[in-house]
Amino acid sequence: MPITRISLLAGKPPEFLQALSDSLHRALVEAFDVPPADRFQLIEQLAPGELVFDRHYLGGPRSADFVLFAVTAGRPRDTATKRAFYRRLATLLVDNPGIHPADVMVVVRTNALDDWSFGYGAMTMVDGTGGTP
Repeated sequence: MPITRISLLAGKPPEFLQALSDSLHRALVEAFDVPPADRFQLIEQLAPGELVFDRHYLGGPRSADFVLFAVTAGRPRDTATKRAFYRRLATLLVDNPGIHPADVMVVVRTNALDDWSFGYGAMTMVDGTGGTP
């Protein structure tokens, strides 16, 4: 049940954004134990000066194609699972839409089941309501 905020510089066409979204979702399903129907993403394209990143810190060199994936997940994953996810995502993004691995940054955060409501004001994951009252 992750939700991912994808941040990048403005100006990418819809096809690029769709490929970005599809590659992320595929990596989540294949390597992060996410069900295929569990797809929640926010893609934000920011103006220059609104996405600030160091071009060389702990990696790089980063280009204007830098993308930050902030994944909020409802349960922790072990180190091996995260490592596999990071690698799979970077590989898929090279293939489509063609992002260099140095331009891919991922941050994973976790929270508790009672931090999620999927609608109707219900505590879906705790109450097992499937989103309906």
